[in-house]
Amino acid sequence: MTPKVEMWRLLAPLAVASLLASGASAKSVTGLFKSEAARRQKGQFITKFMYQGDNGLLACRLDNPALASEKESRLLLYQDMDPDLDHDLDHLSCSERLAKSQFTVSLSEEEHNQSIPRQSSPTTWQVLYADRYTCQEGAVIPQHADLRFTVLLLNPDSAGNPLEHFSAEEAGLHGFYFLLLLAYFVACCIYSRPLWQALRKGGPMHTVLRVLTTALALQGFSALCNYIHLARYSRDGTGIPLMGSLAEFWDMVSQVSVLYMLLSLCVGWTLGRGRKPQSRPLQWERSPTSTAVAAGGGVLQGALLLWEQFSESESQHHSYHVQQSLAGLLLMALRVGLALLLASVLYQITSTERSTLKRDFYLCFAKGCFLWFLCHPVLFLLSAVFNENQREKVVTIGVVLCQSIAMVILYQLFLSRSLYWEVSSLSSMSLPLTMSRANQRGRY
Repeated sequence: MTPKVEMWRLLAPLAVASLLASGASAKSVTGLFKSEAARRQKGQFITKFMYQGDNGLLACRLDNPALASEKESRLLLYQDMDPDLDHDLDHLSCSERLAKSQFTVSLSEEEHNQSIPRQSSPTTWQVLYADRYTCQEGAVIPQHADLRFTVLLLNPDSAGNPLEHFSAEEAGLHGFYFLLLLAYFVACCIYSRPLWQALRKGGPMHTVLRVLTTALALQGFSALCNYIHLARYSRDGTGIPLMGSLAEFWDMVSQVSVLYMLLSLCVGWTLGRGRKPQSRPLQWERSPTSTAVAAGGGVLQGALLLWEQFSESESQHHSYHVQQSLAGLLLMALRVGLALLLASVLYQITSTERSTLKRDFYLCFAKGCFLWFLCHPVLFLLSAVFNENQREKVVTIGVVLCQSIAMVILYQLFLSRSLYWEVSSLSSMSLPLTMSRANQRGRY
């Protein structure tokens, strides 16, 4: 079975589960106000939104204002200044919890608008729903139909008008993905022909180049889906949820593909030490041990990515780069562990390697791998020094850029006719993909 088939068999279950797991973070929120849920939760949670500047707005539209008036329905707005606000509110009685709100919007008409006061710094606000039955434990809730609603949360745009659907922590991502797509397009125009020629010629790293190209294309598809979703989101506050899910799926597949490739190479180098040179170009390391380690690492990372997606409610959904759950922390721990494994393998190889040329090859490979594995944990730690509204952007943009740079480093290494070529010509004892001298001139 070829590495490509093995890898896609590994990723097939991820496809269905990822699309089912991913939710959409929409700041045009549509749903039902439910009295039973409001009583059970001491106020039905609707959404969160980070306002900034002047003229923030919350607009609520009802399908049945008469029923809302009869039930004394209202929206409660809480300014989330304290990170432990949720914990504190949970320990209050129902009436005390409702009394803590900064604003109360009585729902008796078809449309209600609530202005948000000027925010000196970006601040998160929670929106809860309550009615006359919320704090009356013994009262019987009449069998009324639930209230259908649409809530719009808007920040001021550049002209100061409340027309911006993006929360403060999301502002700027739309422009970033546009620039990223532009960079992908320019790079594609410049390098697509040389890369296609290299892939057609084959060579010692043909399989690796195919996987790198596939992973880079998947990252491009992810950026395109994110851009389409955010472009629509900027107009209606809902976007295209399917595009958001596809963006995360393509990114997950890219992550698992590169992890599978790197583990296959590292384990192949370890297993290949001491073997006799082969008469034909060595291909991807396909021993049971190598396949088991690479597939195990890919499955573990895919499972953690899906767990991270499932563990978030729709109201807390973020880009999976911004890990805020146990699964996300385990995912970062996995990447640190893989980086340490790679460091151990390369140290064993380079400590006994006398050839400066081969040491340079391994060190250059290590730079790309370390950047790929460690950029996410390092950026996550560094984001703690930034304001809350900047952390998601710092991690998301930083991870995408660092992994793109890692791709460039690996491309330069494996496309080079000199460094890898001379290393593989000197010895096939430590490199898994080499070419016999008889074919050396025929290929290039």
